[in-house]
Amino acid sequence: MIKTPVILASQSPRRKTLLEWAEVAFKVVVASTDESFDNNMEAENIPIHIARTKAFAVKNKLIASQEQVENIILLAADTVVVLEKEIINKPSNKAEAISMLQKLSGKAHRVITGVVILLNEKEVAFSETTHVQFHPLTMQQIEYYVDHYQPYDKAGAYAIQEWIGVIGIAAITGDFYNVMGLPVSRVVRELTTLDELVG
Repeated sequence: MIKTPVILASQSPRRKTLLEWAEVAFKVVVASTDESFDNNMEAENIPIHIARTKAFAVKNKLIASQEQVENIILLAADTVVVLEKEIINKPSNKAEAISMLQKLSGKAHRVITGVVILLNEKEVAFSETTHVQFHPLTMQQIEYYVDHYQPYDKAGAYAIQEWIGVIGIAAITGDFYNVMGLPVSRVVRELTTLDELVG
């Protein structure tokens, strides 16, 4: 079990659930961050860049409020969906969500989650990639999903653990939980290693 205090720099309910399933004790602290990125950046580096921004925003927030940051693990993550070379972010409305799912229908895409973990002056950063293949989706299925699940906070406009994933995904190669938003088994291994440094 990890004894060092862990702060999750994310509001994502999926990431919170995954850490709870892994029985990692943590508290959530978030800070507003700029999630923009250079369009020339490699796809694998984009979510790491955004996760790093989140982690340091929370660290600076804690320092500004004179809260303890020494010997505390800060964990941040970000997930992007990549179809061929296009980055598919979160939809801002129903029309965008439908358009995104139409693009993904019948095709394979990559889900990349970037993770940044801070402990004192040490930083661990990595990304995990999972390949997902969708069955062809009908317009009726897409509209039903968007209307009933409103996936506006999800990269690619879908959650693998919801109805659309159950009926629409043909194959997956890699870490299932990575598609939910956190490659939790690797995260726990990294947290365990850092926890041992604190002693």
